[in-house]
Amino acid sequence: MNKFFFRVIIFTVLLPALGNAQTLHLKSPNGKIEMALENGAKILWSVKHENTEVIAPSVISLILGNGLVLGNHAKVIGTKKSSVNTVFDTPVYKKKRVTDEYNQLTINFKGDFGLILRAYNDGVAYRFFIRKKGEIIVEGEEANFNFSKDHKAFIPYVRDLRENNQYISAFESTYDEIPLSKVVKDSLVISPLLVDLENGKKAAIVEAELVDYPGMFLTRNNQGEHSLHGTFAHYPKTERLGGFNKMNYMVTEREAYLAKTIGNRNFPWRAVIISENDRDLLNNDMMQKLSKPSQIADISWIKPGKVAWDWWNDWNISGVDFKAGINTETYKYYIDFAAKNHIEYVVLDEGWSEETDLLKISPHINVKELISYGKQKNVGIILWASWYAINKVLDDAFTQYSKMGIKGFKIDFMDRDDQKMVNSIYNIAKKAADYKLLIDYHGMYKPTGIQRTYPNVINFEGVKGLENAKWTPNDDMPHYETTIPFIRMLAGPMDYTPGAMRNATKADFRPSNSMPMSQGTRSHQLAMYVVYEAPLQMMADSPTAYMKEQESTSFISKIPTTFDETIALDGKVGQYVTIARKKENNWYIGGLTNWSARVTTIDLSFLGKGKFSAEIFKDGMNADKDAADYKREIVKVTSADKLTINMANGGGFAIIINPEK
Repeated sequence: MNKFFFRVIIFTVLLPALGNAQTLHLKSPNGKIEMALENGAKILWSVKHENTEVIAPSVISLILGNGLVLGNHAKVIGTKKSSVNTVFDTPVYKKKRVTDEYNQLTINFKGDFGLILRAYNDGVAYRFFIRKKGEIIVEGEEANFNFSKDHKAFIPYVRDLRENNQYISAFESTYDEIPLSKVVKDSLVISPLLVDLENGKKAAIVEAELVDYPGMFLTRNNQGEHSLHGTFAHYPKTERLGGFNKMNYMVTEREAYLAKTIGNRNFPWRAVIISENDRDLLNNDMMQKLSKPSQIADISWIKPGKVAWDWWNDWNISGVDFKAGINTETYKYYIDFAAKNHIEYVVLDEGWSEETDLLKISPHINVKELISYGKQKNVGIILWASWYAINKVLDDAFTQYSKMGIKGFKIDFMDRDDQKMVNSIYNIAKKAADYKLLIDYHGMYKPTGIQRTYPNVINFEGVKGLENAKWTPNDDMPHYETTIPFIRMLAGPMDYTPGAMRNATKADFRPSNSMPMSQGTRSHQLAMYVVYEAPLQMMADSPTAYMKEQESTSFISKIPTTFDETIALDGKVGQYVTIARKKENNWYIGGLTNWSARVTTIDLSFLGKGKFSAEIFKDGMNADKDAADYKREIVKVTSADKLTINMANGGGFAIIINPEK
């Protein structure tokens, strides 16, 4: 880690005589945000941004075994304030380095527990810690987020349940845009979620550094109609195979507690990201700042890149003299396509092995031959696996397939984040790193910071991705696609799997399994490769489709999947988004709009000195009727220029800017 500057100022105050009614305060470095912790019969936290109340006083506590509540009549025995301003490297991310500046207040309570509060210029966070010997049981946690007004919120409910079990789902959801008072009681909400405060300000609730503990959902709080509180899956007691196509490991009974864990530990961060305008949400680093640094000493083998994907396009290739499907000939075709277009990987999705036995390879697939063929063409192979199947033979699978030359695994159907699953996620990541294997946690596990701790975990799903176009005709995808960069992407990269070459207007769209299409324009799809963070980025359509659209394919192949710098140019949640990213000397700009056509102007002042060539893909004049209509042009630009671009309904644009030699 390169530390360019580092400053820590510590103030220690012992408070042996304080009673049970005091309020402690902590301000952000720029002074705009203030956290308050009121300690009386209960511990309450609150947050203000200038004159805006973000979080009204809200009870927080931990409940240990035998009903011991850490937070009831707690006695402060000491506090310590510190200030940190440092920079850390982020090699598999949307920027090379992250500035980490915050003020911190550590509060020690009688009974070997405490709280850490942090105030950043873009949000706040708190976490409990315990300093006890041996093992403890956590029976519950109070994590409340009270709001003083009936703000509009963007609510992603838990949907797509497995066997009607609300704690086992795909973690994929569009957003209900409703007042907080209309959040359905007893329904679970996935984080991150976004609350619209006032005067353009937003607050996003997230959790970070989720380790050896269940993930947090949110529900409507009975304490007030404008309140949300955390709820957690209890530890699994009994399990069985079931769920979707019997690929989930279903919890049939749960324990009375959330977690058994060590007694000397920090608990996950509960955080609120605060923005003064929507644009700032597009370039937020809170998840990186709150997560443990990389535990992998040598990360030189971690190679981000794009992936030719088979499942979405139903292995649908044409113009060949063999039957396309899950067989060696088809995958050689995918490898040839990837090699020709400088695509780093091909994934062998569902069907290359028995679904519940990864060590039994399909007789129609020669994995060794494909690995050798790909190696000759500089294309790596990634294997799909359900969580149940790989967890059952983890060491054997990693040993066998890493020796064969596999580059990683795309792991599917976790669909839980109780303590047992969270621990498994970390265990798999750590072991995969030992074998120098990449991991894509697809279906589902939302990112909560492990991507910094184990950067070989290179992507996550937890998003209602393009695959849903195959079966959900009524979802408004352009609206969703212009919402997730402001909310879901706060948590980390997302395996949205873009790249459809069949593009449809709202009127013409229909689901199709073997000839799937996207809602919105071709340029809308191309823009996703810039806008959406995904160090391991899928190309969802078939090689045949891409080769028929070589101009678009060549453009996609030139867009990196990690960057050195990111600039959020403009955006409104659910309406439009424009982002610029830099890799080495080149700039990449992407823009998306919902079903409303609009004109956007891009100020190129960030380019710096010199002359540049801009390759532009934008909606064609008739994209409102033919969504595949686009225009490609190359123009000369400098930092003094502004580009005006028309986006069609469901449209977008993508630009690559190179310095002239």
